Amino acid sequence: MSLFPEDDSPKKKAVHEIGQDLSALSLEEIDARIALLKAEIERLTEARAGKSASRLAADAFFRKPA
Repeated sequence: MSLFPEDDSPKKKAVHEIGQDLSALSLEEIDARIALLKAEIERLTEARAGKSASRLAADAFFRKPA
């Protein structure tokens, strides 16, 4: 018996690599990857919307009057 319980060890974060071989993954692992990637797409979409809004505001502020 060790001094430190194995349950306290840090869990490895699920990582997905684009183009990775998926044949060894279970259905549950594939579902977890899909959820992870959907969350990341949502995060990227929100970041893009924020940057787009900032850019439009800056363009409107610095636009020369006609």
